[in-house]
Amino acid sequence: MLGKSFALSSQTQTRNCDIPPTLFVLERTPLSSMEEKEAVEIASSPPPPEAEDDPSSTLLDLTSYQLHDLDSVELPPNLTELDLTANRLTTLDPRIANLSNLNKLSLRQNLFADDAIHPLSSWTTLSSLQELVLRDNQLRNIPDVSIFKKLFVFDVSFNQITSLHGLSKVSDTLKELYVSKNEVAKIEEIDHFHELQILELGSNKLRVMENLASLVNLQELWLGRNRIKAVNLCGLQCIKKLSLQSNRLTSMTGLEGCIALEELYLSHNGITKMEGLSSLVNLRVLDVSSNKLTSVDDIQNLTQLEDLWLNDNQIDSLEGFDEAVAGSTEKLTTIYLENNPCAKLSNYAAILREIFPNIQQIDSNVFS
Repeated sequence: MLGKSFALSSQTQTRNCDIPPTLFVLERTPLSSMEEKEAVEIASSPPPPEAEDDPSSTLLDLTSYQLHDLDSVELPPNLTELDLTANRLTTLDPRIANLSNLNKLSLRQNLFADDAIHPLSSWTTLSSLQELVLRDNQLRNIPDVSIFKKLFVFDVSFNQITSLHGLSKVSDTLKELYVSKNEVAKIEEIDHFHELQILELGSNKLRVMENLASLVNLQELWLGRNRIKAVNLCGLQCIKKLSLQSNRLTSMTGLEGCIALEELYLSHNGITKMEGLSSLVNLRVLDVSSNKLTSVDDIQNLTQLEDLWLNDNQIDSLEGFDEAVAGSTEKLTTIYLENNPCAKLSNYAAILREIFPNIQQIDSNVFS
């Protein structure tokens, strides 16, 4: 990873609703994951929708048409994907219920309230739906999607949801769950998601990490911008990407057993000491910027480390720095140390380039 991403979580985000070090705020932000997959919305509206030029096409993309209804749109019965992102829809067109081949349905960024989404729960013809995106609407509750027995992706981020009640009815086939930027205060009703690989709960009101133990296949956990005070992975050792940016952490303890970790984001907390990291031998990206660190510790064994973000801390000196990062001197390509007292040294960059012979970026300075 060369330099820092400027994507704001929505996550998207993330799609990132959390914000990382200095220049940008990254919660990969957790919005992070989906937002990385989604393009920036076009400001100008496209021309009115026309009939598909290719009658065999199974994808209908009506993104940003600013439609208030679908009365003027033909819905071919063989559709497998229907994207209605960024319109002005308030009700579901009943014709969608007849699209028996539909695999993906996006209703993102519309004006749907709970009652308007309710008809989905009885549309048995769509029972094979695999991806349902309800992001950025006006939902206050998790909708009933129990009818979708093959659901892989479920996104209700950027709504007004206060509780995860209702997730217990969601199919256990789910692989990606996005509930970022809501008002959720407790992690619950997720015990049956044994196949879940991505969980995004950034920008909510969570205070405790709990009820995660059964997510044995979880690879990405995005919890940035909450109110969490302590790390508790509930024994999970499979997570590869973890974001706890912009929380209330004062310690790193609790990470020791998660040996699969490859990317760890802990910026914008109150952490005073680097600890519990020596066992994370697969770590490639470590972000502990904007904390209260005074020294660099417990990473000398991290031989895979490529990106190290230490900016905006209280590190006074580079004395012994080469020993502290001994394991990553050959591998590291990016380091951020700006806004620390040590960065004011006249030979600051020269020292770092001598320690890391393959360095490509020091703070905002990129080397060819």
